[in-house]
Amino acid sequence: MRKILNVLLIIGIVFGLSQGIVLAQDKETQGTLTLSGAWAIYPTVVSWAEAFQKLHPNVKIDVSAGGAGKGAADAIAGLVDIGMVSREPDPSEIKQGITPVYILHDAIFAVVSGENPILDELLKKGVKKEILTGIYITGLLTKWDQVVGRDVSLSVGKAGKPIHVYTRSDSCGAAGSWAGYFGKKQDDLKGIGIYGDPGLLEVAKKDPLGIGFNNFSYVFTREGSVVKGARLVPIDANGNGQADSYEIFTNRADAVAAIEAGKYPVTRKNYFFVKGKPKGLVLEFIQFVLSDEGTKVVNDVAASLPLPKEEREKVLLSLVGI
Repeated sequence: MRKILNVLLIIGIVFGLSQGIVLAQDKETQGTLTLSGAWAIYPTVVSWAEAFQKLHPNVKIDVSAGGAGKGAADAIAGLVDIGMVSREPDPSEIKQGITPVYILHDAIFAVVSGENPILDELLKKGVKKEILTGIYITGLLTKWDQVVGRDVSLSVGKAGKPIHVYTRSDSCGAAGSWAGYFGKKQDDLKGIGIYGDPGLLEVAKKDPLGIGFNNFSYVFTREGSVVKGARLVPIDANGNGQADSYEIFTNRADAVAAIEAGKYPVTRKNYFFVKGKPKGLVLEFIQFVLSDEGTKVVNDVAASLPLPKEEREKVLLSLVGI
């Protein structure tokens, strides 16, 4: 009998999701939710919180950014109800009682200034993985001429323009995912540490000789164009020596198409970290996040990519169990 009831409950959740409603809601829903963590998730979660509070005026939700590392640590320590984490969970975090809930996905992009001295060549040729490795991991590439295969000794002044490498100073999912592309960890990344996504974007776009990396949610404007002053470096994923049309992103729509088609190489999953099994108000909020209404919020904010309906249903089923 108990198994039958559980199956009926799961069917109800899936049906509710397909209708765009959130189960377990109550007119008397009240309480406080606290979330902290990843800059990448922050804009979407703020909008989720606002939408959820409109449905439940007696609920207060506090959301703060600070990096995925902070979100994970706060969730483990019980300082927040939900940690926002824009990277894969570490086995050690699972051992400490964390339940990771897959909620969004996005990508990381290499960013340079629109005034970069070799911008035209970068956009034409793209940059191979081994070139980025030489910049961010081994440190063997220190001149922009080297990035496009020119002999530095032939450059003006026999020196060439130096590469100013920037990374994140805070423990974050963007740096973890960027390093993961090279098979490394955040601590392995070379460069001058800059705090937060906004800070790293600002310095990369203002320094003509700089290069940084940023989350999907920060490189595009609300209207969908690349933020003013910045350029996204095409990654020559197929190694053909040129930036193909699907590797050049001047707007959000093209980037989304490449990500969804599996043609862009530096993608990652975003998670909510919950200590123990989600229940009560935490579970209600997650159900809203993964509902059709929650997905509409994601699309309206356009800072991250929503999960396909089948994936959302799968995540909800995993929370309920059989």
